Amino acid sequence: MTATPRKGRILVVDDDATLNRFIAQHLRAAGHEVVAALRWAEAEAQLARVEPDLVILDLKLPDADGLAKLAGLAETCPVIVLTAFGTIDHAVEAIKRGASDFLTKPVNPDVLDLSIKRALAASSMRREYEYYKRQATSLDKTLIGRSVAMAKLRKMIEVVGPSETTVLILGESGVGKELVAAAVHAASARAGKAFVAIDCATLQQNLFESELFGHERGAFTGADRRKEGLIEVGAGGTVFLDEIGEMSGALQAKLLRVLETGRYRRLGGTKDLVSNVRFVAATNRDLEAMCRRGEFRQDLYYRLSAFVLDVPALRDRMDDVPLLAEHFLGARDFARQAKKRWAPAAIEALLRYAWPGNVRELRNVVERAALVSGAADEIRVAHLGDLRGPPAARRDYSFSFDHAPTLDEIAEVYLDQLLAEKGRSRSDIAKTLGISERNLYRLINARRSPGAA
Repeated sequence: MTATPRKGRILVVDDDATLNRFIAQHLRAAGHEVVAALRWAEAEAQLARVEPDLVILDLKLPDADGLAKLAGLAETCPVIVLTAFGTIDHAVEAIKRGASDFLTKPVNPDVLDLSIKRALAASSMRREYEYYKRQATSLDKTLIGRSVAMAKLRKMIEVVGPSETTVLILGESGVGKELVAAAVHAASARAGKAFVAIDCATLQQNLFESELFGHERGAFTGADRRKEGLIEVGAGGTVFLDEIGEMSGALQAKLLRVLETGRYRRLGGTKDLVSNVRFVAATNRDLEAMCRRGEFRQDLYYRLSAFVLDVPALRDRMDDVPLLAEHFLGARDFARQAKKRWAPAAIEALLRYAWPGNVRELRNVVERAALVSGAADEIRVAHLGDLRGPPAARRDYSFSFDHAPTLDEIAEVYLDQLLAEKGRSRSDIAKTLGISERNLYRLINARRSPGAA
């Protein structure tokens, strides 16, 4: 894991007006954003207004002991101590209290530049470490499949990946929307930075807001210290919001503000922070229908859906089932079973199954079969449990009218039934009707427009 030093916002706190001005000018010339303070009271006022990436702190201030203020500052950002009264004891004590470096006056500009570069790089590495430590899941970021549907999806990822466009990923539960989001991240200029994921459906509002935006100490019961949110931890990278349709109205408004202005606040905070992440969202719900019912903000939907990726259900790419089965069997989770092979009849059984749980269900079936088969070197139909036949029931369609319907009326009722079916993606409906997705959307929009029959 490597961290690329970046330009930052630096607060210079030194009562020597000439030196303060010289350092500020030097740092601005190097591309940093600089705010300055001659006294601790001025520094506190600046800290209430902005959040620096680094502080340069004089130990001897007219209205405060810099050493006494050091520990509190170091909890929030790197601090470089600068003093004209440098002793070994002072240096040791400053490092103990959290200083990233200890420099004596008169300071050499090259030495100061190197110290700042190291401090910002170390801070960036710490953020990345916190991200990897908090990442709960081990994510295989490989999109497996040679089907036409997967080739189309990969092509669309290649198109949108290098851009900064917000992406909305649609698809049934278990199709691998997080893998697609990771692939978008990998295809972007942000690939070297963090990919952070959060499930909007599993956390209460306060916990979700804290996880995404962070919180200040005392923001709620148990918040005994300030916490950086995923937007900060993932700076320079991608934030993936899974199951965005489950997000509360209040959080939708806050997310919209981030997308529109690039600014946000920690829970319990008063200072605006600047976002430097790309957002990718995913859902298995019909956000357009939710907008019509008032359950999802239409303005947020428009922001999120700047580019939409439809992930095919596994039943729509059955050619990939044998390839996925081989991949899961040879994955590191089942390395002890890597020498096993599939019996032809077992593969046929996998191909007959409808996979309502999609790729996630297939992975679980493979894991169970690998365990159940024990010492056998071949996985047979008997090891597949309930997949010994096609369990998916056929869908029957019936229409009743109190008059002789027109073809348009029959088509409208049929389309309504297809749209109401749980788990039906737009691409699946288009295939069922034998039309393109573009024509399907035209049909739907025509029925919504005023005066439509």
